[in-house]
Amino acid sequence: MHCPFCHNPDSRVVDTRIADDGASIRRRRECTHCKKRFTTLETSSFQVVKRSGVVESFSRNKVVSGVKKACQGRPVSDDQLAILAQQVEEKLRSTGVSNVSTNEVGKAILPFLRDLDVIAYLRFASVYRAFDTLEDFEEAIRALRERSQGVVSRTQEEPGEEPVAPKKARKARANRRRPTVGPTLLGDQ
Repeated sequence: MHCPFCHNPDSRVVDTRIADDGASIRRRRECTHCKKRFTTLETSSFQVVKRSGVVESFSRNKVVSGVKKACQGRPVSDDQLAILAQQVEEKLRSTGVSNVSTNEVGKAILPFLRDLDVIAYLRFASVYRAFDTLEDFEEAIRALRERSQGVVSRTQEEPGEEPVAPKKARKARANRRRPTVGPTLLGDQ
Protein backbone atom coordinates (compact mmCIF):
# COMPACT_ATOMS: atom_id res chain seq x y z
CA MET A 1 0.00 0.00 0.00
CA HIS A 2 1.46 3.36 -1.03
CA CYS A 3 1.48 6.12 1.55
CA PRO A 4 -1.13 8.75 0.57
CA PHE A 5 1.19 11.52 1.83
CA CYS A 6 4.66 10.73 0.43
CA HIS A 7 3.78 7.82 -1.93
CA ASN A 8 6.34 5.55 -0.31
CA PRO A 9 5.46 1.93 -1.23
CA ASP A 10 6.30 0.55 2.21
CA SER A 11 4.12 0.78 5.34
CA ARG A 12 3.60 -1.26 8.46
CA VAL A 13 0.34 -2.32 10.07
CA VAL A 14 -0.21 -0.74 13.49
CA ASP A 15 -3.74 -2.00 14.25
CA THR A 16 -6.24 -4.40 12.63
CA ARG A 17 -9.98 -4.57 13.34
CA ILE A 18 -12.90 -6.37 11.79
CA ALA A 19 -15.53 -4.03 10.33
CA ASP A 20 -19.02 -4.41 8.82
CA ASP A 21 -19.96 -7.64 10.61
CA GLY A 22 -16.86 -9.42 9.39
CA ALA A 23 -17.26 -8.43 5.75
CA SER A 24 -14.17 -6.22 5.77
CA ILE A 25 -10.99 -5.51 7.72
CA ARG A 26 -9.92 -2.04 8.83
CA ARG A 27 -6.17 -1.58 9.15
CA ARG A 28 -4.31 1.35 10.67
CA ARG A 29 -0.95 1.74 8.92
CA GLU A 30 2.16 3.84 9.42
CA CYS A 31 4.46 4.91 6.60
CA THR A 32 8.05 3.76 7.17
CA HIS A 33 9.38 6.90 5.48
CA CYS A 34 7.34 9.91 6.69
CA LYS A 35 5.90 8.19 9.83
CA LYS A 36 2.36 9.46 9.09
CA ARG A 37 -0.57 7.17 9.76
CA PHE A 38 -3.49 6.30 7.51
CA THR A 39 -6.36 3.80 7.42
CA THR A 40 -7.15 1.16 4.80
CA LEU A 41 -10.29 -0.90 4.39
CA GLU A 42 -9.91 -4.36 2.87
CA THR A 43 -12.83 -6.33 1.46
CA SER A 44 -13.03 -9.54 -0.48
CA SER A 45 -13.86 -9.28 -4.14
CA PHE A 46 -17.28 -10.73 -5.02
CA GLN A 47 -18.51 -10.00 -8.52
CA VAL A 48 -21.63 -10.77 -10.54
CA VAL A 49 -21.29 -11.46 -14.25
CA LYS A 50 -24.38 -10.31 -16.14
CA ARG A 51 -25.73 -11.99 -19.28
CA SER A 52 -24.27 -9.16 -21.36
CA GLY A 53 -20.81 -9.94 -19.98
CA VAL A 54 -20.66 -6.83 -17.79
CA VAL A 55 -19.09 -7.49 -14.38
CA GLU A 56 -20.17 -5.57 -11.28
CA SER A 57 -19.94 -5.93 -7.53
CA PHE A 58 -22.54 -8.06 -5.77
CA SER A 59 -25.22 -5.89 -4.18
CA ARG A 60 -27.71 -7.04 -1.56
CA ASN A 61 -29.81 -4.01 -2.49
CA LYS A 62 -30.21 -5.35 -6.03
CA VAL A 63 -31.33 -8.72 -4.66
CA VAL A 64 -33.85 -6.97 -2.42
CA SER A 65 -35.20 -4.76 -5.23
CA GLY A 66 -35.58 -7.75 -7.56
CA VAL A 67 -37.37 -9.85 -4.96
CA LYS A 68 -39.44 -6.89 -3.73
CA LYS A 69 -41.26 -6.79 -7.08
CA ALA A 70 -42.32 -10.41 -6.63
CA CYS A 71 -43.42 -9.66 -3.04
CA GLN A 72 -45.61 -6.70 -3.97
CA GLY A 73 -48.90 -6.98 -2.08
CA ARG A 74 -47.65 -9.90 0.01
CA PRO A 75 -47.12 -9.88 3.79
CA VAL A 76 -43.33 -9.70 3.53
CA SER A 77 -41.43 -7.02 5.45
CA ASP A 78 -38.31 -5.13 4.43
CA ASP A 79 -36.46 -6.83 7.30
CA GLN A 80 -37.36 -10.26 5.91
CA LEU A 81 -36.10 -9.20 2.48
CA ALA A 82 -32.84 -7.94 4.00
CA ILE A 83 -32.36 -11.28 5.75
CA LEU A 84 -33.10 -13.11 2.49
CA ALA A 85 -30.47 -11.02 0.66
CA GLN A 86 -27.95 -11.77 3.40
CA GLN A 87 -28.71 -15.51 3.18
CA VAL A 88 -28.29 -15.42 -0.60
CA GLU A 89 -24.94 -13.64 -0.31
CA GLU A 90 -23.72 -16.09 2.34
CA LYS A 91 -24.76 -19.06 0.21
CA LEU A 92 -22.99 -17.68 -2.86
CA ARG A 93 -19.83 -16.72 -0.94
CA SER A 94 -19.70 -20.19 0.63
CA THR A 95 -19.05 -21.65 -2.83
CA GLY A 96 -15.60 -20.03 -2.69
CA VAL A 97 -15.95 -18.52 -6.16
CA SER A 98 -15.28 -14.81 -6.60
CA ASN A 99 -17.38 -14.41 -9.79
CA VAL A 100 -20.95 -15.69 -10.06
CA SER A 101 -23.44 -15.36 -12.89
CA THR A 102 -26.84 -13.71 -12.56
CA ASN A 103 -28.28 -17.17 -13.21
CA GLU A 104 -26.53 -18.49 -10.08
CA VAL A 105 -27.85 -15.54 -8.07
CA GLY A 106 -31.39 -16.36 -9.20
CA LYS A 107 -30.94 -20.03 -8.29
CA ALA A 108 -29.69 -19.02 -4.85
CA ILE A 109 -32.72 -16.76 -4.28
CA LEU A 110 -35.38 -19.37 -5.10
CA PRO A 111 -35.16 -21.69 -2.05
CA PHE A 112 -35.08 -18.81 0.43
CA LEU A 113 -38.00 -17.07 -1.28
CA ARG A 114 -39.98 -20.34 -1.40
CA ASP A 115 -39.61 -20.64 2.36
CA LEU A 116 -40.57 -16.98 2.85
CA ASP A 117 -43.69 -16.75 0.65
CA VAL A 118 -44.86 -19.28 -1.97
CA ILE A 119 -46.83 -16.73 -4.01
CA ALA A 120 -43.82 -14.43 -4.27
CA TYR A 121 -41.77 -17.52 -5.12
CA LEU A 122 -44.10 -18.39 -8.01
CA ARG A 123 -44.00 -14.81 -9.28
CA PHE A 124 -40.20 -14.69 -9.14
CA ALA A 125 -39.82 -18.18 -10.63
CA SER A 126 -42.18 -17.34 -13.49
CA VAL A 127 -39.90 -14.51 -14.58
CA TYR A 128 -36.59 -16.16 -13.67
CA ARG A 129 -37.43 -19.47 -15.33
CA ALA A 130 -39.35 -17.75 -18.18
CA PHE A 131 -42.67 -19.56 -17.81
CA ASP A 132 -44.39 -19.58 -21.21
CA THR A 133 -47.48 -21.69 -20.61
CA LEU A 134 -50.00 -22.55 -17.95
CA GLU A 135 -48.35 -25.97 -17.74
CA ASP A 136 -45.19 -24.29 -16.46
CA PHE A 137 -47.18 -22.77 -13.60
CA GLU A 138 -49.03 -26.04 -12.98
CA GLU A 139 -45.73 -27.92 -12.77
CA ALA A 140 -44.31 -25.39 -10.31
CA ILE A 141 -47.48 -25.52 -8.18
CA ARG A 142 -47.46 -29.33 -8.29
CA ALA A 143 -43.83 -29.36 -7.10
CA LEU A 144 -44.72 -26.97 -4.26
CA ARG A 145 -47.66 -29.15 -3.23
CA GLU A 146 -45.56 -32.32 -3.29
CA ARG A 147 -42.92 -30.60 -1.21
CA SER A 148 -45.43 -29.37 1.38
CA GLN A 149 -47.22 -32.73 1.49
CA GLY A 150 -43.90 -34.49 1.89
CA VAL A 151 -43.26 -32.38 4.98
CA VAL A 152 -46.85 -32.53 6.29
CA SER A 153 -47.68 -36.19 5.64
CA ARG A 154 -44.52 -37.42 7.32
CA THR A 155 -45.57 -39.57 10.26
CA GLN A 156 -42.18 -40.15 11.80
CA GLU A 157 -42.71 -39.93 15.49
CA GLU A 158 -40.24 -38.84 18.08
CA PRO A 159 -38.96 -41.55 20.44
CA GLY A 160 -41.59 -42.50 23.01
CA GLU A 161 -44.56 -41.17 21.02
CA GLU A 162 -47.40 -43.33 19.75
CA PRO A 163 -48.06 -43.43 16.00
CA VAL A 164 -50.17 -40.43 15.03
CA ALA A 165 -52.61 -40.08 12.16
CA PRO A 166 -51.47 -37.55 9.50
CA LYS A 167 -54.04 -34.87 10.52
CA LYS A 168 -53.13 -35.21 14.19
CA ALA A 169 -49.42 -35.19 13.30
CA ARG A 170 -49.87 -31.91 11.41
CA LYS A 171 -51.65 -30.33 14.36
CA ALA A 172 -49.04 -31.64 16.82
CA ARG A 173 -46.17 -30.26 14.71
CA ALA A 174 -47.99 -26.94 14.27
CA ASN A 175 -48.38 -26.63 18.03
CA ARG A 176 -44.67 -27.34 18.58
CA ARG A 177 -43.66 -24.67 16.07
CA ARG A 178 -46.14 -22.06 17.26
CA PRO A 179 -44.31 -19.15 18.94
CA THR A 180 -45.00 -18.62 22.63
CA VAL A 181 -44.73 -14.84 22.40
CA GLY A 182 -46.22 -12.54 19.78
CA PRO A 183 -48.91 -13.10 17.17
CA THR A 184 -49.41 -16.53 15.65
CA LEU A 185 -49.09 -16.97 11.94
CA LEU A 186 -51.48 -19.89 11.90
CA GLY A 187 -54.38 -18.14 13.61
CA ASP A 188 -56.77 -19.75 16.06
CA GLN A 189 -57.89 -23.18 14.98
